Amino acid sequence: MPTRTGRPPKISRAEIVAAALRVIEEDGVGALTMRRLAREVGSTAMAIYHHVRDKEELLLLLLDDYAAGIPRPELPEEPRERVVAAAMAMHEAVSGCPWVVDVLRADDLMSVGALWYPERIVDAAVRAGLTTEEAVDVYRIIWHYTMGEIGGRAVARRRREEERSTYRERVFAELDAEEFPRLSEVAGRWEELTARDTYAKGVRALVKGLLP
Repeated sequence: MPTRTGRPPKISRAEIVAAALRVIEEDGVGALTMRRLAREVGSTAMAIYHHVRDKEELLLLLLDDYAAGIPRPELPEEPRERVVAAAMAMHEAVSGCPWVVDVLRADDLMSVGALWYPERIVDAAVRAGLTTEEAVDVYRIIWHYTMGEIGGRAVARRRREEERSTYRERVFAELDAEEFPRLSEVAGRWEELTARDTYAKGVRALVKGLLP
């Protein structure tokens, strides 16, 4: 078969974004490079640069697409409940897409569409009696708690899927009951207990302590 020559086929920005999403979903954010993307669409890295400036712009486009597809719930009027409901919606939106967690963990890139969540949380905190600056602190504390909770549960889920014994399990199996009496009571159930979804309980406790 003769080798194909001439210009590579024309590609669209939509095709590039779709290919970038495939790469990320299959192999993670770290695998996304312009060279890998060019192979995915059957073109050249130079052709990719005609449509997007760099990897950062690609990730922003992906974030915008994802944020645009997330339904925004009706929120209660009472400020505390409003903060809790907005935080729960934010948690659901982020945890529903693993690669979004990896991108947002850097705390730099964000979608303008996703600013709906901090806007509602900050506004509700101001309505509860805080200054705008204090309300931003409330949002940041909730955001870091949210990302930490999602990240921790993701790690635990991967351990369960791999079905392998962990160092933590071995430690708890050999706990000295005299030195750690309380932990020994639940040692055999530690993995089960720490895998429970406590996000709602945690965010309510945060809101109770943070809002006047």
